[in-house]
Amino acid sequence: MKKYAFYSPLLLILLCIACAKPKAFEYRALKNVQLQQANLDNTNLTFQLVYFNPNKFAVDLKRIDGEVYINNNYLGKVVLDTAMHISKLSEFTIASTISVNTIRVLKNSLSSFLGNETLIKVTGTTRVGRAGFYITVPFNYEAKHQLKLF
Repeated sequence: MKKYAFYSPLLLILLCIACAKPKAFEYRALKNVQLQQANLDNTNLTFQLVYFNPNKFAVDLKRIDGEVYINNNYLGKVVLDTAMHISKLSEFTIASTISVNTIRVLKNSLSSFLGNETLIKVTGTTRVGRAGFYITVPFNYEAKHQLKLF
């Protein structure tokens, strides 16, 4: 039993080195923002979130919880509860849809849909990890985009 006691600290050190904490994804862009469906009750917007995995190892994305703002006005919540494998040091895209109250969109952001540049902000958290160990990592993306009606 004593001869194995020597190996346990080495195993613990190796385990700590191998299980490096994943870095937060770098949010590169918000692309292809489009109005898909609009009626008096709800409006559906689709868009693609582009990320970069800065980790030197592959990670698994388990969940994204985010809030979307247009010109600093709350638009709605985005929840992606999907698992996907992300390669190391790679860029990846996630397609998203958000359903919002049409009155809120018209009241707060009518000029956004008439061709002007619009400030789009997405904030929230992602759940990432590897080998069954997951952590929650916050994110904040903000940029100006041109929204198209069709």
